[in-house]
Amino acid sequence: MRQVIIYPGEDGYWVAECPSLPGCISQGKTKEEAITNVREAIQGYIAALKEDRLPVPEERFEALLVAV
Repeated sequence: MRQVIIYPGEDGYWVAECPSLPGCISQGKTKEEAITNVREAIQGYIAALKEDRLPVPEERFEALLVAV
């Protein structure tokens, strides 16, 4: 299980990224599409690490909402 941050991009698409996997970013026309795409990106990222016999980073990201 991985945490994902999703936010609107400047081009009108939704951006989804997985902070615990550096560079693992995807996008979609809708939030749902971005989530589906980043899920596939995460699976591919982890599969590539395993194929190359590299360690898979642990999920260490913690998100907080701060009211200002």
